[in-house]
Amino acid sequence: MKANIITALALLVVTGGTNVQAQQKNRQDKNYVLFHEKDTDADKISKAAQVAPSPRQLSWQQMEITGFLHFGVNTFTNKEWGDGSESPSVFNPTALDARQWVKVSKEAGIKLVILTAKHHDGFCLWPSAYTEHSVKNSPWKNGQGDVVKEVAAACKEYGVKFGVYLSPWDRNSAFFGDSAKYNDYFINQLTELLTNYGRIDEVWFDGANGEGPTGKKQYYDYNRWYTHIRKLQPTAVIAVMGPDVRWVGTESGYGRETEWSVLPADEMIQDKIAANSQQAAGFAPMNLMDDDLGSRAKILKAKSLVWYPAETDVSIRPGWFYHPAEDNQVKTPEKLMDIYFSSVGRNGVLLLNIPPDTRGLIHEQDVKSLTGWKKLKDRTFANNLLRRASITTKGKNTKALVDGRTDTDWTTTGKDSTAVITFTLPNEQEFDVLLLQENITKGQRIENFVFEIEQDGKWKKVTAGTTVGYKRLLRFAPVKAKKLRLSITNCRTQPVLAEIGLYKQP
Repeated sequence: MKANIITALALLVVTGGTNVQAQQKNRQDKNYVLFHEKDTDADKISKAAQVAPSPRQLSWQQMEITGFLHFGVNTFTNKEWGDGSESPSVFNPTALDARQWVKVSKEAGIKLVILTAKHHDGFCLWPSAYTEHSVKNSPWKNGQGDVVKEVAAACKEYGVKFGVYLSPWDRNSAFFGDSAKYNDYFINQLTELLTNYGRIDEVWFDGANGEGPTGKKQYYDYNRWYTHIRKLQPTAVIAVMGPDVRWVGTESGYGRETEWSVLPADEMIQDKIAANSQQAAGFAPMNLMDDDLGSRAKILKAKSLVWYPAETDVSIRPGWFYHPAEDNQVKTPEKLMDIYFSSVGRNGVLLLNIPPDTRGLIHEQDVKSLTGWKKLKDRTFANNLLRRASITTKGKNTKALVDGRTDTDWTTTGKDSTAVITFTLPNEQEFDVLLLQENITKGQRIENFVFEIEQDGKWKKVTAGTTVGYKRLLRFAPVKAKKLRLSITNCRTQPVLAEIGLYKQP
């Protein structure tokens, strides 16, 4: 699905359209920082701790779970990648119900759905004026249908955010390979999607770039595309070939054990930022496959840093499009729960693909699994045992630790970057899940922590971790205790801990 994505991610990306200085005056957050020649190692670490998400990045992270809807001619040809030669006549869902797609998604806890408005085959799910390879030449609704319109309307009805996937690779367009003409064509299609369907909350590109009908390689004018999106839909995040959100590096649904959202920026953009050009800069690391993307060792070698969080994508089925043979291979509720712990629970946002079938409906097996997953998740996190605990710490605002909010936080006194927080429950309780959240509006700071319980007058280690970020979830064998403590052993500056939770899985 993401062919050539690593090569493409080495490109400089520009968010465009806003003066840097004016932008920073209008909002308190700063999602990038430059290092200066006189900065010491301590200065760099301190600056790293202050980098925070932009408003659009924060809103995106808070959703936690988003959905992908892969649907198109591949659904009817039983393929994963079409070649662009498909006849529009194959697209003919018999009972398409976008309201069912969105309702099922919402009931599963999904906050935004992204529709594959155009995949690599170039077939458009809206009646684009710029190609004949679209629903307007299909038998569905006698060529009068518009899938994008129906999904956008359903999202508005159910209060779910809406995003579009527009494949840069187009295996049908005769313009593909003629870079200037194709980039104009792509801008025209972007304009249709971003002006005719109301608010768009996410625009999703991948890095696939093969040959088109001409056999020529296409140069994607990403900078122009990003500037256009910022102009037409300024609140939309651009992922994962974009400046707001990056691909985690795997399609398994499992993120890194150590996931930093603050990463070194590419060196190519230094002059542009330093000159305060008319474009606000966003960046992609040269290699997103490393296990270590944002450690102190990486930061100290960098010239600048950027807030660039991870999206963790996976399909509920082996494939991304619907295939009848996979009806008995839908991920179980337990598997989806494991993925949740390993994506959202590792400082990422989960992007779960749920492909509609040839009827134009989410299949019954998918619905059953999603329903079971939602029940498991709700039951697991129904009761935070720490809300009844007494808290002992030298820090400030201990009530924030269990108030259920991520915009309030506990922090240490003075400039302490380490801390111990002790909890005493009213009575002995059993638990097997630890939740931690930082107030990321003030940055991502925690580097190491240890969680212990008191047994027979001695402290016993239960689990430990590295990064926290927006959310960290750790599972362990069930233990019983009345007294427990969290030790923050390494932090880039004063910790800003928003939430702590203890739970028992059903």
